[in-house]
Amino acid sequence: MTTPTVTVRPPPWRNVRVLSWVFQLVVFAVVAVVFLWLYGNYEENVARTGIPTNFDFLDNPTSFEIPGNDFSQTQPVRDVLVEGFLNTLRVSVVGIVLATILGTLIGIGRLSRNWVVRRISTVYVEVVRNVPLLIILTFIFLGVVLQALPTIQEAWTPGGVAVLSNRGIGVPWYEGGSGFQLLLLAVIGLVGWWAIARWRRGVSGRTGEPSRAGLYGGGFFLAVTIGGWFAFGFGVTTPVVAGRQIAGGMRIDPSYFALLVALVVYTASHIAEIVRGSIQAVPRGQEEAARALALSPSQRMWNVVLPQAMRIAIPPLGNQYLNLIKNSSLGAGFAYFELTNVTRVTVGNGSPAVPAFTLALAIYVGLSLLTSVLVNIANRRFILVER
Repeated sequence: MTTPTVTVRPPPWRNVRVLSWVFQLVVFAVVAVVFLWLYGNYEENVARTGIPTNFDFLDNPTSFEIPGNDFSQTQPVRDVLVEGFLNTLRVSVVGIVLATILGTLIGIGRLSRNWVVRRISTVYVEVVRNVPLLIILTFIFLGVVLQALPTIQEAWTPGGVAVLSNRGIGVPWYEGGSGFQLLLLAVIGLVGWWAIARWRRGVSGRTGEPSRAGLYGGGFFLAVTIGGWFAFGFGVTTPVVAGRQIAGGMRIDPSYFALLVALVVYTASHIAEIVRGSIQAVPRGQEEAARALALSPSQRMWNVVLPQAMRIAIPPLGNQYLNLIKNSSLGAGFAYFELTNVTRVTVGNGSPAVPAFTLALAIYVGLSLLTSVLVNIANRRFILVER
């Protein structure tokens, strides 16, 4: 006959679970007390100074203009905050795309068998990622944009299709039609490309024929883009120097150019290390199997190794994308009117600081959370499911 086991519970002051809960409650209580104390001081100081804490200032006139923009200083503050948010999106989205491309190429170069390519990539990564971003941005803005580029009177016009000067960079742009129509064409072309590529891969899996997904999908995209371009009456306008200004085309502000280049150069150095580590994390047998199929080195990299490496790289890439978005606020120190800068100038013109920066903080949090959601969706979509 077996003797039943009797479980003796330790007293509460020796129970690990109880102690863990008590510790968490104490920490929460301390944080709550500190927060309430700070909030009480804030209310007391606001009441003494008479500073408003509501958001009525959003209806006040902006009282300043944005260079290179048709924004009027009589428009309300909410409009300038929207414009600053859009400027943040412009530099962030373009920066993420360019930094990903450049970082991927440099990461592959770090593993190249070519000694020159490998050393150049290594020097780039080790130098750039160990220099503060603010130093890089200052050097590009003051040393390259304002000093290396010529004045507007002596602007470079390579091929007559662009204008390079320290007052801005002009590039060809579309005219006629609308931005919505152009976006619609791009969406239809990309969705069609994806559908045709998926169809061709299915055909290849059933019949063994080459899929040529890129050829068929890319052909559809070009057909839709070119056909829609003429159907909607789009044209091309090129920039020219008109006195001390750039007319025609699209003008890129010097501060935007400097901020974009600095963000891309700096973030790409970190993305390169992520890509390098992800490539090395792919099992060696994958490349050996591709070599046994007589694939060339470039085919092995782009068709076998890199797709698997990017699955591994998605989570850390998301962190770099978040850093790039938040680092775009450094443009405030170089006259680029992104969200932080327009909020700062708005406060300088009389808007209450706490509500204004609270609103800016909420916008940054929302943008970062949206980016995290998109990265998590991509991660779940491409993650390898093990059995």
